[in-house]
Amino acid sequence: MHYVILSLHLLGAAIWTGGHIVLATTVLPRALKARDPGILLRFEQGYEKVGMPALLVQVATGLWLAWQMSPSIAAWFGRDGALETAILVKLLILLTTAGFAVNARFRVIPNLSPETLPIMGWHIRAVTVLSVLFVLAGAFIRTGGW
Repeated sequence: MHYVILSLHLLGAAIWTGGHIVLATTVLPRALKARDPGILLRFEQGYEKVGMPALLVQVATGLWLAWQMSPSIAAWFGRDGALETAILVKLLILLTTAGFAVNARFRVIPNLSPETLPIMGWHIRAVTVLSVLFVLAGAFIRTGGW
């Protein structure tokens, strides 16, 4: 069962992180150059159908994997060891990602225009960096560190 859960977690990470790297490096520059928010919105509309389920799978499988490796949820917040610290880092990244998502969904996207496109660009870049940090923290957990 562990293999299946880990595989689903990794597949979710590939979809989430890969999609954001594509968004940040190809779609966003094209939208900024054209000053056309529609380019972003069209990508997001298609990607959201795959990206959001991938993120939900990552959250569910990540919590299951964390609990399997460190059954004391209280320890996740105590930084007692490298594993618990890595779990805490992943939880903080998740919370920060959620903050950007909520802000984008309710403040930035409803007012998206050619003038506010750079603000959305910063959100996209931030979430992309956070998604890469998710992967790096996961690699730390799986390999035991440097």
